[in-house]
Amino acid sequence: VQLQASGGGLVQAGGPLRLSCAASGSIFSINVMGWYRQAPGKQRELVAAITSGGSTNYADSVKGRFTISRDNAKNTVYLQMNSLKPEDTAVYYCNADVYVNYRAVVPNDYWGQGTEVTVSS
Repeated sequence: VQLQASGGGLVQAGGPLRLSCAASGSIFSINVMGWYRQAPGKQRELVAAITSGGSTNYADSVKGRFTISRDNAKNTVYLQMNSLKPEDTAVYYCNADVYVNYRAVVPNDYWGQGTEVTVSS
């Protein structure tokens, strides 16, 4: 299973950016998909997550500004980021809990390669 993230870049403070992450390979179903980020010198942290049923969870720092969504038919998760702040600057990683076949009892955890987001002030 591979996760391919895209959409990062340089944006001015207050601007929007949309990240995408598509999962491919041996996939029976995907449980939770999420976005994490890691800023220089800091630990990786959860930004947002979404279940297959559409329930969402956000870090307090992004509530009201970021929206996570997914297209189950395309095995793709999105992160719409609005009102970006310089403190949102980080490498963003997508994550997915994947059942690789119908016999799988627990999902496998996969990570994308990371996409860099830089917010200038």
